[in-house]
Amino acid sequence: MRWKRAGREDPWLLLSLPFLLLLVIFPLADSCSGRNGHAQRLRQLLQATGVDDFASFPNPRLRDAYIGLQAWKLAIISDPKNLTANWVGPAVCNYTYVFCSSLPSDPSGTVVAGVDLNHGDIAGFIPSQIGLLYDLALIHINSNRFCGTLPRSLRRLTLLHELDVSNNRLSGRFPDVVLRLPSLRYLDLRFNEFEGGVPTELFERNLDAIFINHNRFAFEIPDNIGNSPVSVIVLAHNRFHGCLPASLGNMSRTLNEIILMGNRLNSCFPSEIGLLKSLTVLDLSYNNLVGSLPESVGGMFSLEQLDVAHNLFSGSIPPSICSLPRLKNFTYSYNYFSGELPEECFARQSSFNDRRNCLLARPKQRSERQCRSFFSHPPAECSFFSCKPLNSPPPPPSLYSPSPPSFYPPQLNPPLSLYSPPPPPGSLPPPPPCINEPPPPPPPPPPCIEPPPPPCIEPPPPPCIEPSATSPSALPTLPEPSPHQDPFPAVVGIPYTSPPPPYHHR
Repeated sequence: MRWKRAGREDPWLLLSLPFLLLLVIFPLADSCSGRNGHAQRLRQLLQATGVDDFASFPNPRLRDAYIGLQAWKLAIISDPKNLTANWVGPAVCNYTYVFCSSLPSDPSGTVVAGVDLNHGDIAGFIPSQIGLLYDLALIHINSNRFCGTLPRSLRRLTLLHELDVSNNRLSGRFPDVVLRLPSLRYLDLRFNEFEGGVPTELFERNLDAIFINHNRFAFEIPDNIGNSPVSVIVLAHNRFHGCLPASLGNMSRTLNEIILMGNRLNSCFPSEIGLLKSLTVLDLSYNNLVGSLPESVGGMFSLEQLDVAHNLFSGSIPPSICSLPRLKNFTYSYNYFSGELPEECFARQSSFNDRRNCLLARPKQRSERQCRSFFSHPPAECSFFSCKPLNSPPPPPSLYSPSPPSFYPPQLNPPLSLYSPPPPPGSLPPPPPCINEPPPPPPPPPPCIEPPPPPCIEPPPPPCIEPSATSPSALPTLPEPSPHQDPFPAVVGIPYTSPPPPYHHR
């Protein structure tokens, strides 16, 4: 894969006024259809911007990328660092922070494969014409001031591998368009203003990293989170509630880091989490978790950081946790752990934080009054939360079953339904037929008249300062691009180059 990035200025000037006018009047000329209409509209647009011949572009994909990038530039209302200053002219591969790559099958078949505008402090919105950049493998626009929502046209970016829109002002509900990107492996939505629920389908996608922390998502973490193949998942500082799913134990082969701090989780610590032998970071701080720490945590031999501070945990500290060979930081402050600290923990006090508990002979603990009040009115038992175990027990036998079902039922052809009652015992004769007078036929039911459904009223989109006359959203939806002979492969195996946004946001 050959990447090209250039920073020299292009003296070619964009004739922006005709370009803006065409973006406004295009809906009036949208009666054209088919390839001829598509080509005609493209030619009009290129002529208005000073590019009067398709020959100005090496291939049609760069021509469409040019239109998409110009529409994006017009959607920017502030660019204090001039990151897009040289986005003029047809040589899109010379634009700063735009990356191109050659097709493996055709060295002349160059396409736009990446856009990186990180830390630009750019204000604006993301136009629908971003869908014309259908060869993009990565979009990095973190630490800017983009507002509004992610456009539905993103679904055209079937090669997109990394999407980082963190630390912006994007809003609305979870952008489920990201669930339609077949090549996506890295999703970063953190530090925005998204709200509402999170689709359970997110945890069925083939993602390697999920960052949706520091938003206003509110939902109960579903059990199918255990189906996700991610290595890193950060759901911190939202409004998640309910149980800490035991199904997390199913992620033992892939999961390295999970951070759930700053939510409203209200349950016990499931012992199944101890199955995560590859986990290095586990942060459950600032929730409402109760009960004790299970002994199974002592089997997480790869664990380096464990933070359960600011919960309602009680009981004693399992000595096996303090004996974990790679554990560098263990924070369990602001809980109600009691008893004596195990000897295994004394040798590593410098990396452990046990303040504000009820431990004996330890400094900076809770007052005797606080501890007595907690233990006289303890929180609910673990059974109160009705959290699902990792493996659900088999269904109970039927009331009239002569014997309980076998744990390993024999394979039959065709197999009997697991929930069908067993046949009656052969030793009992069949009951005599019951003959009764047939009841009179019931009267016909009244006609089913359902009221018409209520009108579908969608809430208005969130406020977003957008250029009025320069909005490129009026550009009609273009048909799908004609595929070239060998599809451009997604960029895989490259490290995630987006640095994380600052921890404190606005």
